Amino acid sequence: MAPMGDNVVVSNVNLEKLLSMKGGQGEASYANNSQAQALHARSMLHLLEEALDSVHLSSPEVPFVVVDLGCSCGSNTIYIVDVIIKHMVKRYESSGHEPPEFSAFFSDLPSNDFNTLFQLLPPLANNGGSSMEECLASNGHRSYFAAGVPGSFYRRLFPARSIDVFHSAFSLHWLSQMPESVLDRRSTAYNKGRVFIHGASDSSANAYKKQFQTDLAKFLRARSIEMKRGGSMFLVCLGRTSVDPTDQGGAGLLFGTHFQDAWDDLVQEGLISAEKRDNFNIPVYAPSLQDFKEVVEADGSFTINKLEVFKGGSPLVVSRPDDASEVGRALANSCRTVSGVLVDAHIGDKLSEELFLRVESRGTSHAKELLEQLQFFHIVASLSFA
Repeated sequence: MAPMGDNVVVSNVNLEKLLSMKGGQGEASYANNSQAQALHARSMLHLLEEALDSVHLSSPEVPFVVVDLGCSCGSNTIYIVDVIIKHMVKRYESSGHEPPEFSAFFSDLPSNDFNTLFQLLPPLANNGGSSMEECLASNGHRSYFAAGVPGSFYRRLFPARSIDVFHSAFSLHWLSQMPESVLDRRSTAYNKGRVFIHGASDSSANAYKKQFQTDLAKFLRARSIEMKRGGSMFLVCLGRTSVDPTDQGGAGLLFGTHFQDAWDDLVQEGLISAEKRDNFNIPVYAPSLQDFKEVVEADGSFTINKLEVFKGGSPLVVSRPDDASEVGRALANSCRTVSGVLVDAHIGDKLSEELFLRVESRGTSHAKELLEQLQFFHIVASLSFA
């Protein structure tokens, strides 16, 4: 057997190649399981528009460039890009300027299902040389040029000073890699018996926190080169209200309770070894406002226009809340949409199926408390150049 250190390195190299929301349009796909994200995003639109009001209107001769980082493969990203562009058009018009041409970049890791995303894109308004005005007026069409950009947002993705608006929602809580100490049996941070840091030891949680802050610093450094001087950045990620990083709030309930118990079931039933479970960890960290603020201030490139914790609501979308089995299914689909790709890679499709069936049955028997307690909080940050 390869020494533990080798395993860790392999799993981290793969994370960037592997990590994606579930593609396609099946039952557990992101395209069909992102209604909660859509609702949460819509409840924050006023904050997004506030951030857009501070963007410098550059000359209409120069294309206005919008980027969605961590776009995934559902219609949410298209909706948000639309909102941003319509708002900017209004701003240009009310200041008496002709709007420029718009360009939108949809960016995510190479493993993202860009094909599904591109199929969801409305056709470009047929502006055979006609004005942006006519282009914007045609309903059901898009008024911008679109492109997909594969790569990790923890590194450079665009030329210097080329982007007017960066938007990123529900992505920055994903770590670029698992902290190696968490998977190293010889380390005090080894997360024994757990697949997430909710309720874990302080040293496991601090390893996650350190990884999150290192990643966010890299993210800010890259954007500080790519963003235009008068640009703006609007970021939303899972957050927590507790000071204690071992209390991961909604993310903790999603991955640290029934999902955790389902892994334990597989171990107890002899379907996987305890070691196999312990080598799997969800690479997500829900930061506190303080965790986030420390990084922005240490980087020093950006002014914080707004930084707050926003109550997002439940990730479970159910049409019949009194139907326990629907709640159980919604919990399993929620977990599977975001972690299924990683679980499949770790234990294979067959055992993955077994795991999520157990998540579903546990969710069904705790349906009432799930609906009452499972609430997501988001950190919302609006940043511009200092």
